[in-house]
Amino acid sequence: MSDNGSRSGSRRSPHATDEAGKVLALAGGVGGAKMAHGLQMAIPDGALSVVVNTGDDFKLWGLHISPDIDTVTYTLSGLASKAQGWGLEGDTWQGLEMMARYGRDPWFRLGDMDMVTHVLRTQMLHEGRTLTEATRDLAQSLGIKSAILPMSDQPVETLIQTTDGDLDFQDYFVRRRHADTVTGVVFRGIDESRPTQEVIEAIGAATAVIFCPSNPVVSIGPLLAVPGMLDALQASAAPTVAVSPIVGGTALKGPAADMLLSLGHEVSPYGVAAMYKGIIDGIIIDNLDERHASRIRDMGIAVEISDTIMKSDADRRALAETALRFCRSLAG
Repeated sequence: MSDNGSRSGSRRSPHATDEAGKVLALAGGVGGAKMAHGLQMAIPDGALSVVVNTGDDFKLWGLHISPDIDTVTYTLSGLASKAQGWGLEGDTWQGLEMMARYGRDPWFRLGDMDMVTHVLRTQMLHEGRTLTEATRDLAQSLGIKSAILPMSDQPVETLIQTTDGDLDFQDYFVRRRHADTVTGVVFRGIDESRPTQEVIEAIGAATAVIFCPSNPVVSIGPLLAVPGMLDALQASAAPTVAVSPIVGGTALKGPAADMLLSLGHEVSPYGVAAMYKGIIDGIIIDNLDERHASRIRDMGIAVEISDTIMKSDADRRALAETALRFCRSLAG
């Protein structure tokens, strides 16, 4: 079920999200990668561009690691671990075992095949190629037809402020298993970052924009904080729809629920919609959260109520098709 609303100042294309249109997704994390995969299955080859968070990129053992880019890349290529949602299916861990024998702490799990991705990316960056160029080369080598676009070629580091001090994102998320209470989030280097030309062109060409069910603070937040990104999105003629990452008062994966709570946001689709108010035209919420629909509509945001839990490829495609139909209804 749906109810149409409008983004203030929105200019909608009357033919938005027709089958020949271009779709833009904003993504980070496993939920974002699954949604992007669903969109890739639902539209023609080459019609999808995915702008991916790079705020959790970091250096480890001299390697440039881009966790969100890799999760999206492995998922769109069909190579992602089915059990974890990240990493590669069938990967092994002998490299980490050797690291431990050398006395290094193998706190961040890099599989043997996964490590090759980081070696090649690091080599390309050392040769002077941009992160966008390196990402395109790796994605095309895996047969991916969609465009995977880093949010910026300039480095941005997500810094998590906690009751126990400031932590680099991977320290908070992986090493300390996101157990700390978050009091704030800072995107170091954000003022010097810019959307790439590829990102600006993808936004301009889009007939539908989808905010994937990613953490709104540390996955979508860095994307929107890149100077010029929000202006480009708000200038777009395309209807913009978010998929709530919160279902039944909790996040299906990761620290989003605890993070929203500690930062003073309501842990519900309403809380997510309030964070995106003025940016999105509509939001898809799970059937379990129908009770929040009227409050969201009162904010001027349209609501679609559907099954948003993606347990299978069929679920991913079904949710993507729901999002695209929703966009068409908003365009109409």
